[in-house]
Amino acid sequence: MGRLDGKVVIVTGGAKGLGREFCLGLAEEGAKVVMAAHRFDTEDARKAKAEIEALGGLAVEVDVTSEADTLRMAAETLRNYGRIDALVNNAAMYGGVSRVGVMETPVEEWDRLMTVNLKGPFLSCRAVIPQMKAQGGGKIVNIASEVAFTGSKGMIHYVTSKGGVLAFNRSLAMELGPYNICVNAVAPGYTDTPASRTIGDVAKYDVSKTPLARMEQPGDLVGAVIFFIGGQSDFITGQALVVDGGRYMH
Repeated sequence: MGRLDGKVVIVTGGAKGLGREFCLGLAEEGAKVVMAAHRFDTEDARKAKAEIEALGGLAVEVDVTSEADTLRMAAETLRNYGRIDALVNNAAMYGGVSRVGVMETPVEEWDRLMTVNLKGPFLSCRAVIPQMKAQGGGKIVNIASEVAFTGSKGMIHYVTSKGGVLAFNRSLAMELGPYNICVNAVAPGYTDTPASRTIGDVAKYDVSKTPLARMEQPGDLVGAVIFFIGGQSDFITGQALVVDGGRYMH
């Protein structure tokens, strides 16, 4: 038996990188996974779609910045599975963002990044909360970042957005606690994903500051997400778990 047998879980940004890893890992634990992604028209996305469908899951095209799309995401999940046990807010703008100072950061890029990284989780949560309240509980996992704690030179828009995710996480946990809805965050360190490779050379990443002395891989984060969705975390809410090999300890 899997640790998540019978649970219905939506993962936004699910077709690539961390999202794909989350979808497949949750499905292996018995969850019915809804892989929500902006588009499935690339070879990698089509492959991910086929993988999750083969495991009994569902793939849904969703623009998380659209209220209509996020409501449709929730409706399609309910139509197929009848409930929503968990939401993983993973969709974010990260790959290819500008790495420049505050004065050089394009205003339009700042605006777009805030819309995806903050409005996206806001709308996705609003889409699933009514069902979670109706069924007596649920789990929301927000993907933040280690840099929200440490800062990062040259990515002020991304860092700020992930700091916002942490504040959103705490506030939502306080509001939804009386409804038995737990809200927690997972904060990855710099992880070897296709998106990370667009902003830096992962081969040159300095692991000497990482106690576990290696580069973080997508699979390193799956266990934390499973924990926050599963029953062992039923009395944990408003927390942020940093998964970075020990670079940031708090």
